[in-house]
Order: sequence, then C-alpha cells, then structure tokens
Amino acid sequence: MFLNKKINVVCFGEVLFDVFGTEKKIGGAPLNLALRTASFGFPVAMISSVGNDEDGKVICDYTKENKLDTSGILTTPDYETGIVKVTLNERGSATYEIKFPSAWDFIEANEKTDSIVKNADVFFYGSLICRNEVSQKTLFTLLENNNKMFKVFDVNLRKPFYDIALLERLMNKADFIKFNDEEILEIASGLGFNSDDLEENIHFISQKTQTPSICVTLGKHGSIMIWEGKIYRHSGYPVEVSDTVGAGDSFLASLIVQLLSKNKPEEAMDFASAVGAIVASKPGANPLISSTEIEQFLGTAFSGL
Repeated sequence: MFLNKKINVVCFGEVLFDVFGTEKKIGGAPLNLALRTASFGFPVAMISSVGNDEDGKVICDYTKENKLDTSGILTTPDYETGIVKVTLNERGSATYEIKFPSAWDFIEANEKTDSIVKNADVFFYGSLICRNEVSQKTLFTLLENNNKMFKVFDVNLRKPFYDIALLERLMNKADFIKFNDEEILEIASGLGFNSDDLEENIHFISQKTQTPSICVTLGKHGSIMIWEGKIYRHSGYPVEVSDTVGAGDSFLASLIVQLLSKNKPEEAMDFASAVGAIVASKPGANPLISSTEIEQFLGTAFSGL
C-alpha cells in the first residue's frame, strides 16, 4: 500500500468540534489530515491550541489514543476550544459557522514546536488558521525557517476569513497546493486570470506562485493533478454520500503520503479517491477505515461490481 513509511508528518492549524445539531464530532481540516495519515502508520505530530476546558481535554485524549504526537498541542486558558456548527443540505454538502475567537487562533511557537517542525519531512497547513494574527505569524515563521520539508497548502476558503493577498502569500510558500474546483476559479480570477478551463487555471497558478504540484478535487467528478510536469486525472468513485465533511482531507492525506512514498501518481490518485469516497459514505470527518476495507473497495471498483 505504501512503499515508504519513514516520513515524518506535521500538521499545523485548527483542532475543534464539529457540531451537527445535538451531536459533536472532533474535526478541523489539519486534524483530519493528521488522523488519516496516522491511521496508515506514519509518524504524525499536530501543532495547535485548545482551551483549558473539557472539550480541549477530550481532543487531547482522542489524539493521543489515535497515535498522534500531541506535544505541539498547546493550552490557551483565555480562550475556549474551537466549535463549528455544521449544516448539511440534502446532498450531504456542508456549510459552516465557525466560532471566533477560539483557542486555535492563538498558536504560539515554542522550543517544542520548533523542534517538531525541524524534524518534519512534510508539513500540512491551511488558510483558515490565518484568520487571526497570532496563529498567522507563527505559521509564516515556521514556513520561512524550515525550507527542507515538503510544504502542502490545503486551501479551505471560509468567508469572511481570507483575502487574495493572503492566499497568494500562502501559495508562494507551498510545494503542493490542493483546491476544490470552486476555490481555484475564485482565486485565479482574483489574481486577474479568467478562464473556465481547469487545466489552464492550474498552469496559471503553478506559474504565478512557482508551485510545481497542484491538485484540484471535483466532487463526484473526481480530481485533476499536475505532478512532475504531467497532468493526471481520475474520474472518482460513485458512493451514496452520508456527508462530505472530511472527505477532501482524507483524500489529500492519502494522496500526499502515497506520492511521497514513491508510489506512481496514477496509483496515488486511485488510492486517495477510494479513501475519500469511503469517508463520504460514512458520517463524520474521521470514520475508522481499515486497509482491508480500502483494498476491498478498490477490488470491487476494478471488477465493475
């Protein structure tokens, strides 16, 4: 499944509870990335902040149980652990109401976080974490002081917490950027490029930001990626959607560790598409998925059954 598991992964950003009506589930895109990557057996550290409250304790206990290095999860006593109210439409697509301020808006670097990042082979970060100056400053400091790691920017546009200038700065630091189709069109347009052709938008962003690798997810229509100068496409796998929360995060985590494990790009996209589809077919952002389940899913898909 993976040709190399000796890859140290660090995820930076929000940890929180997604609230679906009366039900709460642990989430946050960077934490979803971390949990999915750790589930494959890779060493993963999480850098974030929680409040000195019960929600923060539950998140810390849960992340430890799921084999994350949690020494980079700080406690911020002046702010509560993050909460996001999630609303699902009839197709399982989600909209979000994100509490501000939250503990994760105040991530400050220390000797431990610096040490974690210095040992990273791959570093995941997103755009939402930059909505507050404290966490934003910490992120850019870590990105600028550690040039050896493979930097993956997971674009998560959540109004009103972004602007084009900030997104361009974040893209300029990345080795790999993941968008959905709406995000790349909005950002490219904001940078002065107007085209409905996704491949043209990918090449524009790649050249504009000097980012060699980009992937765009297309919902049920699959994904498109540029990797080592070549375009790859995957048509995706149809499933009965429970909800889409976390599906893109699991897709990205799976794709990156496959690529960096030296699996072929076609195989990486196929594997990632299967994992994302399985997550979308289950409730919540971080359902348990075994390697056997993934292999059986792929086997069924290939057999046409």
